[in-house]
Amino acid sequence: MLLVADVHGAFADLARIARQGESLVMLGDFVNFVDYRTNDGILADVLGHGFVGEAAKLRAKGDYAGSRRLWRDRFGAGNTRIREEIRVGVEQQYAQLSSALRGARGYATFGNVDWPSLLERSLPGGVKYVDGETFELEGIVVGLVGGGAPTPLGVPGEVSEVEFAEKLRNLGPVEVLCTHLPPAVPALRRDVITGRLESGSQVLLEYLKRHQPRYHYFGDIHQPQASRWRVGATVCVNVGYFRATRRAVRHVDRASYARANRERE
Repeated sequence: MLLVADVHGAFADLARIARQGESLVMLGDFVNFVDYRTNDGILADVLGHGFVGEAAKLRAKGDYAGSRRLWRDRFGAGNTRIREEIRVGVEQQYAQLSSALRGARGYATFGNVDWPSLLERSLPGGVKYVDGETFELEGIVVGLVGGGAPTPLGVPGEVSEVEFAEKLRNLGPVEVLCTHLPPAVPALRRDVITGRLESGSQVLLEYLKRHQPRYHYFGDIHQPQASRWRVGATVCVNVGYFRATRRAVRHVDRASYARANRERE
C-alpha cells in the first residue's frame, strides 16, 4: 500500500508512482491553487502573480479578513467571471489527474483545496472515491475520511468539526485510519516555515485516543515540525508534501512484520 497527500498538480510524478502497479491511497489536495514557494498555480494564472503575492503575505499572517478585502476590492462585481475561470482551471487539473491515474487501482479522498464533486467525477474506473467509509486492502481494514478544517474563506473542501466527528463515528474502529487533516497535536500541525500552528482536528485526536488504530496517515501540513508522532498506541505519520518530495510513503506494519518473523523462527 502506497500513500500520497498534497499532490498539488504534480501529476507527472503521480503517474510515475501509479505505474508501479501497487495499490494507492490518496489523501487529498490534488489541485494546485497556489504554490507559496513560487506563487505558481491556478490563482496566478487567473489573477496574476502580483495578486497572489499580496494574498500570500496576508495568509502568512493569518489575516483572512484582509484576504477577503483584497479579493473584494480588486475584483468587485467581476467575481462571477473570475470564479468561472478558476472552475475551468480546476477542471483542467482534474483532467490531468484522471490521465495520470489511468490504469491505477486504489482509493482517493479530498483535501481542503479540492472540489469534492468534481474530484469524484474525474477519477478513473480503478480508483474509488471514499469519504467516511472503510475498505479492506491487503488484509487491513482502512478508514478514509476527507476534508480540511474550516476557515473564514469557506472553500469547497472544508468540513466542520461536527461533520468530521459524524464521519469518524460512522467508521467505528479500524486498523489504519487515513485523513487529510492532522490531529490537534501541536508538533504535527505546526509549519516550521511559516512558524504558525495550522488547523488540526480535536475530534480526530479524540478518535485516536478512543479507538487506537495501529496507524494514522494524513497530510495537509507541508513543512511539519514533526512528521511522526505517537498518540497512545497509534503511530501518526504525515505522508509528506508530494508536490515537493515526489515520493509516496509505503505502509509497513512493523508489529505484523515482527510477528511474522517470530512465526517463521
